[in-house]
Amino acid sequence: MNEKFEDAVKLLKKAVKYSHLDNQKHVDFSLVNANHLDEYKKAMMVVRAAVSEGELTEEDLKKRLGLI
Repeated sequence: MNEKFEDAVKLLKKAVKYSHLDNQKHVDFSLVNANHLDEYKKAMMVVRAAVSEGELTEEDLKKRLGLI
């Protein structure tokens, strides 16, 4: 993976929280300060593109984000 991807993962990890349903983790943009929301959205696009392009699997992404 490239540095842009790694930076995106690092940023998105800050928005991971436990759901009140089934004690599952998810990325929650409501945790992000409004003036940084675009930065988080761009980071999400970077990591989703990596999955779409086959650079890693959905499961690998979830592991990197700390969701599983």
